[in-house]
Amino acid sequence: MDSIDKLLAELETEYKGVQPQQQQSKSAAAKSFIPSLPKSASFMDNLLAEVKADFAQEDAAIELKRQQEVEQEGIRQEKLKAKQLEVLKVQAKKWLAKVDPLSSEGLWFERFAESYSSKLEAAIEYLRNNE
Repeated sequence: MDSIDKLLAELETEYKGVQPQQQQSKSAAAKSFIPSLPKSASFMDNLLAEVKADFAQEDAAIELKRQQEVEQEGIRQEKLKAKQLEVLKVQAKKWLAKVDPLSSEGLWFERFAESYSSKLEAAIEYLRNNE
């Protein structure tokens, strides 16, 4: 209120040369401007709502970025697993080519491989568990 009163005082001193009737009407108009406190509160509410919206938007952007990073990490992990599987396939093929089917290990592996759809799949599982 003090700042409004100061503003009114400045206006009065600036326009002292104005006729008294005009001055009274301007003063009345200036005083009718003063009771606009509810509008000021509304302005503050709007400003607060804008700030909250900005923070919510920023939080949403951060959350989206975090989700994208999680998705990218998942994709990277899947690629890594696929690469490891390819390496294991190569090792399993080499191991299958070297194993003697009549040795104790070869006979054991034959029984082990019965529960798998292929000997390669069984060899991959065998090598994975023996790492």
